[in-house]
Amino acid sequence: MPLPKLISLPNPLALPAMERARRWWQMLAPHRQDRLAVLAPLAAVLLFFAAIVAALGYLRLEEMDREQQAVQRDVEYTQQRLRLRLLERQEQLMRIAREISNRELDVDEFRNRARSLLNQYPELQGLAWVDERRRVKSAQGTAVLIAAQLNAPSDGGQRNETLSGFLAARELEQPVYVQPLGTPQDTPFLQMHLPLTDRTRFSGVLIAEYSIDGLFRYGVPTEVTSRYAISLQDAKGGLLAGIAIPAKQTVDNLLPWAGPTNEYSMPVSPVGSALVVRGQAYRASLGVIGSGLFWLVSTLSVMTAWMLIANWRHTRRRMQAQQALISETTFRRAMENSMLTGMRAMDLQGRITYVNAAFCQMTGWTEPELVGRTAPFPYWPESDREQLHSLLNEELAGNSAPGGIQVRVQRRDSSLFDARLYVSPLIDAVGKQTGWMTSMTDITEPNRVREQLSASHERFTTVLEALDASISVAPLGSDELLFANKLYRQWFGLQAHGHLQLVAQAGVPDSPPNDEASDSVDSFAGLPTTALPDTETESAEIFIPELNQWLEVRTRYLSWVDGRLAQMVIATDITSRRLTEEQAASQTERAQTASRLITMGEMASSVAHELNQPLTAINNYCNGMVSRIKAQQINEEELLGALEKTAKQAQRAGQIIHRIRSFVKRSEPNRTPSEVTNIVAEAVELAEIELRKFNVRLNHYVAARLPTLMVDPILIEQVLINLLRNAAESIDMALRQTSQRIVELRVVPKVMDDKHVVEFSVQDTGKGLAPEVMARLYEAFYSTKSDGMGIGLSLCRSIVESHLGRMSAENLYNGDEVAGCRFSFWIPLTEVSPSLTRHPRKNN
Repeated sequence: MPLPKLISLPNPLALPAMERARRWWQMLAPHRQDRLAVLAPLAAVLLFFAAIVAALGYLRLEEMDREQQAVQRDVEYTQQRLRLRLLERQEQLMRIAREISNRELDVDEFRNRARSLLNQYPELQGLAWVDERRRVKSAQGTAVLIAAQLNAPSDGGQRNETLSGFLAARELEQPVYVQPLGTPQDTPFLQMHLPLTDRTRFSGVLIAEYSIDGLFRYGVPTEVTSRYAISLQDAKGGLLAGIAIPAKQTVDNLLPWAGPTNEYSMPVSPVGSALVVRGQAYRASLGVIGSGLFWLVSTLSVMTAWMLIANWRHTRRRMQAQQALISETTFRRAMENSMLTGMRAMDLQGRITYVNAAFCQMTGWTEPELVGRTAPFPYWPESDREQLHSLLNEELAGNSAPGGIQVRVQRRDSSLFDARLYVSPLIDAVGKQTGWMTSMTDITEPNRVREQLSASHERFTTVLEALDASISVAPLGSDELLFANKLYRQWFGLQAHGHLQLVAQAGVPDSPPNDEASDSVDSFAGLPTTALPDTETESAEIFIPELNQWLEVRTRYLSWVDGRLAQMVIATDITSRRLTEEQAASQTERAQTASRLITMGEMASSVAHELNQPLTAINNYCNGMVSRIKAQQINEEELLGALEKTAKQAQRAGQIIHRIRSFVKRSEPNRTPSEVTNIVAEAVELAEIELRKFNVRLNHYVAARLPTLMVDPILIEQVLINLLRNAAESIDMALRQTSQRIVELRVVPKVMDDKHVVEFSVQDTGKGLAPEVMARLYEAFYSTKSDGMGIGLSLCRSIVESHLGRMSAENLYNGDEVAGCRFSFWIPLTEVSPSLTRHPRKNN
């Protein structure tokens, strides 16, 4: 098999080397061939072993703590089982001790009870009754040697544990556990000394001997011993019962991730430290292998399989009898590779030789009903049989389309579905074509989805074409037009110059900057590579002379379907809106001027009275000087003083007229950096004229070092004058006493909604605002005055909001009684947008 492939190699120099290698291999003895053939699989096995060792080390580090906790939990469970067993025996023996102390049990009865306990509980080996003089009155089981142990002298400095337990029980009058020492060949046991009392007098002990091996055998749960090496040890670590794993120096202990043996020890209550239960894990579990290691092991397994196949080729002469079975198995596996795709095999004559379960499930026909059938097949629809016959003939002739063919298939229940068939030649193991293999896929749902997407695209395109906005998309740095709707084509045609013109006039770059040195900026897109601002929109209003229209242009970046960074431009005709805004601005300006004229008209009597005072003084000064001059009763110094006073009165009258003229004259709105103190001083000077008319005193406070505001000072003065006049009228209507006729003006800096602002507040002592008035306070042409026009507060609010501020009103209370009202508005310190400096926005 491989020799024809070697002949097709383009390098002729490789042929002699391969030929010599093949001859050298054939010259080797069979046992040498076997050794060499094993080397490759052995290398793969070694690599596999190395991967397993690495995995064990990795998982060992992760699961060491978890295994330790498991050992500790099971050892604690074992200790509880031993403790409960000892406490149960202790309770039974304490009942016997009470009966002995109460003289309810004699020696014979004790002997019978002891025999019954020894037979019932295997771990209980002996039971003895010893009086206060250490004489054994009765003993059963291994306890017959108690007398000798109690009276045995200490040997070689070793303590007599039995005697020590007897004395401790007498002193403490509590159960005492001891472990007598014996020879290494003796079975270790445990003694419990229960004190006997006769009317609070010590009368002996009841000694019970436990077999530690019996305690281990019957007290330790079998499910714990199956997982761990459980042992019972004395206080010095000596093994009393069970299994202890000795510490061995193995290769695994030398590995860098090797940790201490998973073990846990704890004393058995109520014995104490004389009896310790110890658990040791036999081995550590590796847990579940991670995905990376899984693929590594899979790769190594494939390498091992490939090497073993090479070894199998060496022994193929001894496996000729199995060749036919292997070929048939390989063929069947190829047929069953995909369970979701229907598979159909035909011979060269067009007879069905095989169908898989998926094909049968799609058509509804069983395998016996289909295998062996020729055209027409039962799953062919009646109306398509002529077409399907033609397609079958092309298929048998080898002229099938590489991309497959789409046909309709009829199920057994006569329902139809769309399917796509892919045909390929069926080659056997020796390279000979034996038929045709057809795979069938149900494409009914994809066809339905494709039709829905097509309809959705058509609807979307219809909506975009019908929009009254121009939409265009073009890639950055290119004059190619990716998309344009109907309105764009009407305005600019099918070229990208209109898109580029809109972007240029809107002030948005249509090509990225060439900055290759920046790491955080994409040199192609000119945008941060970490976050494409496809959700942020930039807008601008521009005028297109060619169209004679104002357009609102909005742009945003997006990723096109081919991955390129593109820019979408949406242009909306706002010519009508601009004209409306300009007319509204003009109307607002005229309303402001009219409001100031109305205000001055309402203040005419007060202004006339204010002007009458300096004019009267001038007249008096002039008449007095004329009379004294005629009588020659005035000198030059007195005349000069009189003239200076006359000039001051004339200057005062001129200032009043100048303030009124500056306030009422028509001018374009002009926002300039203005000092708050100057604005307040100008407004107070005009408002005090009206306040004196109503006999109202004005107290004003302006905070020091206030920053300048970007405002129109005349408009702000108009707001202040209107609020001060309203406050004075409210006090006058409330008929307050002279001491209560006070208006307070405060100007202070504040922080509102995380913004630094300057707040103006006007507070009066009137009767406040009724709820129905508060609800319609800023409504245009609504007024509570009989002669009011109802535009004052509405215009004030529009002026404040045009400066990006807010205006509010609230009643002041003294208990439950309204004590006045406070109007306040604030202006932000930030600069106002230039588009807002042209005209204020009215918002009712």
